[in-house]
Amino acid sequence: MPTEQKKTDPPEEIQSVDGESSDQPQDEGKRERSTIQFPYQDLNEAVAIAKGVHTAGGASCQVDQLAGELKQSPTSSMFKLRVSTARIFGLVTNAQGNVSLTALGTRVCDPQQEQSAKAEAFLSVALYKLVYDQFKGVSLPPANGLETTMVAMGVAPKQKSNARQVFQRSATQAGFFAYGNTRLVYPVIKAGSPANGPEPIAGNSEAPVEKSKNANGGNDGGGGGGEQHPFIQGLIKIGRAHV
Repeated sequence: MPTEQKKTDPPEEIQSVDGESSDQPQDEGKRERSTIQFPYQDLNEAVAIAKGVHTAGGASCQVDQLAGELKQSPTSSMFKLRVSTARIFGLVTNAQGNVSLTALGTRVCDPQQEQSAKAEAFLSVALYKLVYDQFKGVSLPPANGLETTMVAMGVAPKQKSNARQVFQRSATQAGFFAYGNTRLVYPVIKAGSPANGPEPIAGNSEAPVEKSKNANGGNDGGGGGGEQHPFIQGLIKIGRAHV
């Protein structure tokens, strides 16, 4: 039975990840397939692959070099699944034994651009973009309703729970749940915040300097006399005259 033999071949399934799984159910002798692409692991796993490529080879490296950097076997199903996840998020390409960073993958390795790159990577997933567009500005349905929605979008019923859970973790990691996990809101990217940061610090530093000048002026005589009662000032002058 060809379908049963193929079903027990995880590496082939992982190399051609398109939302299906090796443990999906049979339907009249044919395996049930998802018709929309989504990852089996979350965004943080994809970012880890991109950063592994960046560390191992800069913009590109061989598969075995990346596996060595991540301390995994290049032939293991888990390693292939992680690389596939990074590809689905649009962070890497994988061809002819090389894993290369995309422009988005390069940005996610830059601390100054990582936040915005994660948001774009989240919406690079076909399923996630559909969910975001459908529920933009309104509350997400609860778990069961969200899973039903994903099935209608093309997720195989057998995979709906995993698809939802990975979606929710990835949305959190990308910053889309900053205002609660019932509403998808595109994250506010704090561009230019380091440049704007010093302004209030400089303003605050001037206040104590002026105070110290006033205090010194009073101690040197004359400048601070107005703060004392005239009677006290007269006694001080008499005392100085008799010295």
